[in-house]
Amino acid sequence: MAKKPGIPKGTRDFSPVELAKRNYIFDTIKKHFQVFGFQPIETPSFENSDTLMGKYGDEGDRLIFKILNSGDYLRKANEADLTAKDSTKVAAQISEKALRYDLTVPFARYVVMHQNEIDFPFKRFQIQPVWRADRPQKGRFREFFQCDADVVGSKSLWQEVEFVQLYDAVFNDLGVEGVTVKMNNRKILSGIAEVIGAQDKLIDFTVALDKLDKIGEDGVKKEMLEKGIAESAIEKVQPLFNFTGTNTEKLDKLKDLLAASETGMKGVEELAFIIAAIENLGLQQAKLDIDVTLARGLNYYTGAIFEVAAPDTVKIGSIGGGGRYDDLTGIFGLKDISGVGISFGLDRIFLVLEELNLFPETVNNNLDVLFINFGENEALASFKLMQQLRKAGYKADMYPDAAKPAKQFKYADKRGIPNVITIGSQELADETFTLKNMKSGEQNTYKFNEILSIF
Repeated sequence: MAKKPGIPKGTRDFSPVELAKRNYIFDTIKKHFQVFGFQPIETPSFENSDTLMGKYGDEGDRLIFKILNSGDYLRKANEADLTAKDSTKVAAQISEKALRYDLTVPFARYVVMHQNEIDFPFKRFQIQPVWRADRPQKGRFREFFQCDADVVGSKSLWQEVEFVQLYDAVFNDLGVEGVTVKMNNRKILSGIAEVIGAQDKLIDFTVALDKLDKIGEDGVKKEMLEKGIAESAIEKVQPLFNFTGTNTEKLDKLKDLLAASETGMKGVEELAFIIAAIENLGLQQAKLDIDVTLARGLNYYTGAIFEVAAPDTVKIGSIGGGGRYDDLTGIFGLKDISGVGISFGLDRIFLVLEELNLFPETVNNNLDVLFINFGENEALASFKLMQQLRKAGYKADMYPDAAKPAKQFKYADKRGIPNVITIGSQELADETFTLKNMKSGEQNTYKFNEILSIF
């Protein structure tokens, strides 16, 4: 007996209905990327290992899928390392390529390799799959798409303003109300660590602070103490544990807290510029909110940090995020190229639209009309009409077999096809066809030469 097939954990098959919904999200995001002036690029699904390794920290390195060298890959492995079971050394010897972990590092590599062909500032978008050897869970997969937009070659804060508008435009178009664009600044986090005397503990401090909404104030304080942050330092950041008010009020509190830090005040100044510009320009639906606990991607973010929260009615993690990186291309030798970028979380956005029932009914309409097959002569007449519809851009098909009409109508109903055309022997003689609206049940008869005008 043949073994039942399966797919790897963390991957998925997509049905025509699911794919139609995913493409609806892709098309909406892509449309706004282009409206905002971003140009598309694509990079290979796998990169040289040294392009990816060491760019995401130890945790990220462990999640990179490595590709075995072709042929006798063990031949190059050091026997002593094999005997010692030193997986890190052995992996480097038997694998020279890896599946991309995200789109940002490959983009940095692209910019460095094509710098003489690029007109800076360069606005690019990229919608491609990435792979991570992560533990699969709701909304998190080992193979998934990222939808990224970045600008490199400009330090202007108007780019950050534009990204807030871009998030607002996309989620407004998708009909998602109540989205919050959370924003912070790496310089503010550095400034806080500076004024409390914990510069050497910046990462530990911010990682703990980032968990405030998950483990609460007591949990954050406990983790900070365990990481060696002094109790006196923790007392100084007490205001951050209940950081409420309008954005203007929050900026005022930050000015008081960071008055002694030049770096921190620079971060406040940058935040204030973005907030003022957005208040002047307005947003359609999204809300912009300062969140001083936000610390995503601290390894390479240097300025603004973004994270998009779904509406409160949907219990799911962030559905987008990004930030400013002043020297990401420096990892490949091209210094002083500032950039800022954001990403849309496709899979989580899909779950949000499903839960809120926001997919349009027409998203699943993979056919405009189905022709019923009554036999050879009738089928030939149907094909002639179908050719006209297809040339005009309509999605038309004919049931391939002359099965019982009831079976063919049931097929059309199950597929959600809105219109059905029948050409029986009498219609064939009269050069007419009957069009049935499957939703209303209404039927009308038309001449063959009217086929395009009625559609």
